[in-house]
Amino acid sequence: MNKTVLAILEILDKYSDIVGSREISRRLKIHGIDLTERAVRYHLKILDAHGYTEVFGKEGRRIMDKGRQELKHAMISQKVGFVISRIETLSYLTTLNLDTMAGKVILNISCFPEKRLNEVLKILKPIFSSPYLMSDKIAIARGGESIGDVSIPHGKIGVGTVCSVTINGMFLKAGIPVTSRFGGVVEISDGRLLRFISLVSYEGSSLDPHDIFIRSKMTDVLGAVKKRNGKILASFREIPVVCMDEAKKLAKRMEERGIGGILLIGSPNKPLLEMPVAIDRAGMVIVGGLNPISALEESGIPTESTAMSTLYKYAGMKGFRDAVKELDKY
Repeated sequence: MNKTVLAILEILDKYSDIVGSREISRRLKIHGIDLTERAVRYHLKILDAHGYTEVFGKEGRRIMDKGRQELKHAMISQKVGFVISRIETLSYLTTLNLDTMAGKVILNISCFPEKRLNEVLKILKPIFSSPYLMSDKIAIARGGESIGDVSIPHGKIGVGTVCSVTINGMFLKAGIPVTSRFGGVVEISDGRLLRFISLVSYEGSSLDPHDIFIRSKMTDVLGAVKKRNGKILASFREIPVVCMDEAKKLAKRMEERGIGGILLIGSPNKPLLEMPVAIDRAGMVIVGGLNPISALEESGIPTESTAMSTLYKYAGMKGFRDAVKELDKY
């Protein structure tokens, strides 16, 4: 196992159908790996020999259960820091233009059982009217369909929510560098952000911190929305002090255009929600894009989520209510 082979397995794992070497070569570029189709086929033959993938003639490959297990456990040392690397790559690839609202944003893709759709919609309705999400727009698909380049399994409903890393990308395009430090859980008291009660560093993690907190049942998004007291997913980031005025202007403009997520911007060289900052930096608290999915887990509805999953045209997304109406047509 090496970085290249691991990346190929990660790409195959996102598809339920057969994938060709051309598509794999294209997707590898997002991982920072430039391979020709011929080179991709060479690595695929190695995976075939180990039983990690199955070949379907000239059509391509499909990952096997053995490959998924290997992907889960192999080369954990190479995965350390994978999250921060993914953040930096996708930040650069974000292209949303606030003037035209055209371009791509980063989505988290989550799936839940189709038979529980009515329960899910009832739970999500108040969440999508709260301040604890990036945008009220979503992408939604039934089993057998796709959201971006992610296929939705049969028997499931897939939901794409705007990932908070989109903010990094928009700040980057405006010339404002953002340092992503921690993913965490923030305590809400009487509707106010009180403090971080749990943190995981992006630099040293091989998993998305927010997914860890969801699986560990450490959130209370429903309490934060309905009772104004609870625990939400959020992240802590830093910006240079010299960029603060521009950052505040951009944050206001984003909110006016329907992109929220920036909960607080701190003061220069001052702690924010009890978190210290580096010299000549200011803290910034960003809402977690998976808060709606956390509310489903809190309600006993099983979900499968992939943070920072795909790039997607923002113009192709719909408001929560419109998306639900569109789903009802099928």
